[in-house]
Amino acid sequence: MKINLVKNVLEANEAAAEQNRRRLDDACVLAVNITSAPGSGKTSLLEATVPALADELPAAVIVGDLQTTRDAERLAAIGAATTQINTEGGCHLSAAQVAKALDTLDLTSLRLLFIENVGNMVCPAAFDLGEHVRVAMLSVPEGDDKVAKYPTLFQPADVILIHKIDLVDALDCDLARIHADIAKLNTRAPVFETSTKTAAGLDQWYNWLRTKCP
Repeated sequence: MKINLVKNVLEANEAAAEQNRRRLDDACVLAVNITSAPGSGKTSLLEATVPALADELPAAVIVGDLQTTRDAERLAAIGAATTQINTEGGCHLSAAQVAKALDTLDLTSLRLLFIENVGNMVCPAAFDLGEHVRVAMLSVPEGDDKVAKYPTLFQPADVILIHKIDLVDALDCDLARIHADIAKLNTRAPVFETSTKTAAGLDQWYNWLRTKCP
């Protein structure tokens, strides 16, 4: 019974995800699911990205968190259309939750939809939300062993960001080790070293998004 229950949950999520994707396709909106550990810099990346692309690729953000609206408030402060989903302890967003959030947004005014998933390096990797592309983010303070420890986050990624790269020398992080571990798991995704403090790698990130938009 437990196996059947898990199967039913995943099948229901996949069906909802496909409906989300069709809805976004009809509106010509690219959905970008950003996954990472807590505190890796997802919100600060979006605070830089949304205004930088606003004139050509207007964006909205769905923010997933266990509690509070603090990240959503930060993004609303820069003028981003933002919808908060509190999972009340859930370790990831589901496609059904994203479907409800889509109802709150004017998709006809958008070209990009960022989904800031719950900070977790395990659970979000297993759930399709209807996104078109998936971003895996690793911040330098987390350590250079995390790619090898959490392969399911990085294997399905369409792009990988090594974030807070400005801290690499201060924290004695072995970038070569990170890149080597990524190369063992995912040779398809481009890897960008980024920082919102110095703007390093952000142009590469923006250009990648431009190439993916319909």
